Amino acid sequence: MRAIAKWEEVPIFDSEEAEADFWSENRPDLRLMESAVSGSTESSESITITLRMDPRMLARIKRLARSRYLNYQSMIKQWLSERMEHELRER
Repeated sequence: MRAIAKWEEVPIFDSEEAEADFWSENRPDLRLMESAVSGSTESSESITITLRMDPRMLARIKRLARSRYLNYQSMIKQWLSERMEHELRER
C-alpha cells in the first residue's frame, strides 16, 4: 500500500467508486493526517462536546481509525471538516 505524503497527490474523483478504488491502494501518511486535523481548526481553542453514539457504530469507527493508524477522535474531526467543506462548496 502506498503512503500519500501530500494532499496534492490525491486526485479529484468522478465517483465514489473511483475514490474507493484509490483508497484501497493508497493511504495518507500519518504526519499528513495529523497536520490536516491540527491545521484545519479556525482557532487554537478546542471545545469539549458530548456526542451519544450507538456502541456498534463507535466500535466500527475505532476499527477504521486503527486500520489507518489514526486516533478515532481525530478521524471523526477530519470527516466532519471534510463534510463541512463539501456542504459549503455546494452552496
